[in-house]
Amino acid sequence: MENLSNCPKCNEIFVKSQFRDVCQKCWKQEETNFETVFKFMRRRENRAATIEQVCTQTGVEEELIYKFVKKGRLQTVQFPNLGYPCDKCGHIIRTGKLCDKCQDELRDDLKSHAYEEERKRELSNREKATYYTSRGK
Repeated sequence: MENLSNCPKCNEIFVKSQFRDVCQKCWKQEETNFETVFKFMRRRENRAATIEQVCTQTGVEEELIYKFVKKGRLQTVQFPNLGYPCDKCGHIIRTGKLCDKCQDELRDDLKSHAYEEERKRELSNREKATYYTSRGK
């Protein structure tokens, strides 16, 4: 669904779509920056460059390079030292949204929550139970 939005870079109003999250002018600039980064990375001696080295050599900002990697435009298979920050802790990752450590923490939290919910359900069921006693004859 398309809607009007302000460009996060220049604040110009544009029609936001699922394909573009910036205005036409900024998108063209991003494409130019992508070409610069890709040409740099395509050279054999630069394929193992880190994000910091790419930023220094190309003049392209770090966040934009992260965006290229996250969207799959720069593939980590071809460029092993590239990645982007984990959404939770900021550790550099190559796939997904969370690093392994944050995934494990989230999984543990979900297990704990499920265990606690089950315990509460059992306690609630015990309180509702009717107990009968028999008087000895």
